[in-house]
Amino acid sequence: MQNILMIVHAPPYGSERVLSALRLALALTGHEAGKPALNVFLMSDATVLALPNQQDASGNTLQKMLEQLIGHGVPVRLCKTCAGNRGLLDLPLISGVTIGTLAELAEATLAAGKVITF
Repeated sequence: MQNILMIVHAPPYGSERVLSALRLALALTGHEAGKPALNVFLMSDATVLALPNQQDASGNTLQKMLEQLIGHGVPVRLCKTCAGNRGLLDLPLISGVTIGTLAELAEATLAAGKVITF
């Protein structure tokens, strides 16, 4: 089984990088045969993606995409430092999103056969 780490640090607005990251992550989880172990870390401005009701340019909720990933068993973590710098640590997050540490990101990086960044 492949082990893939996806690091997203682009903001959910201003470009389509976050939307592309979520679409790819969902496509990866949709493979029944050879389904990879996927870990998602949200860093920098991507941390706001974990707040409820974030929308893409077409009005679709990015929250729904994150919830689908979490429903497929994909761990979605926020960088604790990045979230703290943006005042997110005490705000309600989408159910299933957890706060992660740099040590966890380092472990996931070492365990990954592939690292994808957006």
